[in-house]
Amino acid sequence: MSTAHGARARARIEVTAAIKEEARRQLAAEGAARLSLRAVARELGMVSSALYRYFPSRDDLLTALIIDAYDSLGESAEAADEAAAGPFERWIAVCRAVRRWALDHPHEYALIYGSPVPGYTAPEVTVPAAARVGLRLIAITREAHHGPGLARTSLPADLRPEAERMAADLAPDLPPEVVTALVAAWAQLYGLVGFELFGQFNRVVENRETFFRHAAEQLARGVGLVPGPA
Repeated sequence: MSTAHGARARARIEVTAAIKEEARRQLAAEGAARLSLRAVARELGMVSSALYRYFPSRDDLLTALIIDAYDSLGESAEAADEAAAGPFERWIAVCRAVRRWALDHPHEYALIYGSPVPGYTAPEVTVPAAARVGLRLIAITREAHHGPGLARTSLPADLRPEAERMAADLAPDLPPEVVTALVAAWAQLYGLVGFELFGQFNRVVENRETFFRHAAEQLARGVGLVPGPA
């Protein structure tokens, strides 16, 4: 790589980072629905045509921000998992990391798990990043299933066809009962976090850290994980 080419590449990285940072500031101030490339360009002292060379449309910029948010959340969950020992505590660590990330990045959390942005549909390219937390929870449960084992869970007969379909799609090596519980736990985890972040727990839950830990433990037990020896 020539010196000039390397300098141009570094400059592009720096400008892209500045655009994203200003866009995140606007998300915090105005919300995703009002994100504007022209406003971002104006704040950065750029002409709109120059910014379009980095992000051809508002949707392209939103997609980049969404992928960054999912990846940041996924990295936090994975780091917490790697620092814990035993499937049950690993599950709790991942759940707590999701909550902590959301509290530290409320506007980015709202972007990926809040109200849909009018006129925007997330493309398939966002899926790998979006799946990171769910895949980590599946991996923890899989390790328990193939290792110390999982407590038995039940499944209504009329749900079995759907459970078997989900298992085939998400984790063919896990029992359908477990996969069904995993999907429910995944949804409940984000419900708990969203309720706290968006104010639904106001005047309801005071000691939220302790409450969340208990709820995460119940989710773990729901998929069949059991605490290790004290």
